[in-house]
This record gives sequence, structure tokens and C-alpha cells, in this order.
Amino acid sequence: MSWDIDRSHTSIEFSARHMMVTRVKGRFDRWSGTVNFDEKDPTRSSVEVEVDVASINTSEPQRDAHLRSPDFFDAEKSPVMTYKSRRVERHGDRYRVIGDLTIRDITREVPLDVEFAGLATDPYGNARAGFSATASLSRKDFGLRWNMPLEAGGWVVGDTVNISIDAELVKKATVPAAEKQTA
Repeated sequence: MSWDIDRSHTSIEFSARHMMVTRVKGRFDRWSGTVNFDEKDPTRSSVEVEVDVASINTSEPQRDAHLRSPDFFDAEKSPVMTYKSRRVERHGDRYRVIGDLTIRDITREVPLDVEFAGLATDPYGNARAGFSATASLSRKDFGLRWNMPLEAGGWVVGDTVNISIDAELVKKATVPAAEKQTA
């Protein structure tokens, strides 16, 4: 069954170490995707997402401009990153979505650890489903290699990027066959 992603209740966020001492957090503000969620057997579900890398937002305009540059995402030449699931595996009461992440025309398998938060019906009668997903990846695996050494040792930007996704889905309304014929 096809579900819409409720953009007003969904976020795609990330964090990475800065100067080895703190984590800088950010998000992407523009993206789209499709989810086919099988309520009875979530392992038969799938997801595809496209993220507009120019929509990166770390609340620091100079850093965001640098992240859009060829040093990092190269948003002009590679404006979109994509994630496409291959399969969903059950792990106890959680799930793992195994899929391909493509950044700057480099594709690597990235597993998402997923918690299914459950189903609910909103005040308007719409079925909703909630999920939280996390992953960690090496930015260097995707050609994001820019860095500067620190005088005391270490690097300005850490290699590991942590991804956090909170998603709320709304079941697409199905039009009964009788209504389709009269339209």
C-alpha cells in the first residue's frame, strides 16, 4: 500500500564532529519520496527518497555555502542525493532497511536501523504510521574528503556522519471502483 510522507511531521537530520570536540547538527529542508508500507508484513515494504542537497541547513550560512560547494556536496553538479531500499529485515522488535545511498554519483549500501512507532488514526479519519531511523556512514566513502588538520592533532571535520530520520506517513486514500467509473 502506498503512503504519503507527511512533510510537516517528518525530518531528515545529520550530525558530524567539528574540531574533534563537538557535534554540528543540520537538516535538509527539501526532499520527496515514496513509501510502500505493508502493515501486515513490514519486511515487504520499500522506500525511495530524493534529497535536494542545496537545501542543507546548519543554521550557519557560510558553512551551508561551503557544504554546497565542490569541497563537499557539489550541489551544482550533483543537486540530488537518493536513497532506495533493497530489502527490509526484521531484527527483534525493530527493522533494518538495507538500501543504496547515492551522493555525488557514488553509491554505497547504507543500512537504516528503524523503529516502528505504531499506527494511529488522526481526527480526520486518516491512517498514520510513525518511524524513527538512524544510520552512521563515512563521508569519505562518498567523495566528501575536504578537511584541515588541527595544530593540536585531529581534523576540523570528523569522518563519521550520523543520520536521524523521524517520519510520519499518511495512507493514501483509495477511491472505490464505483467512484472511479463515474469520474
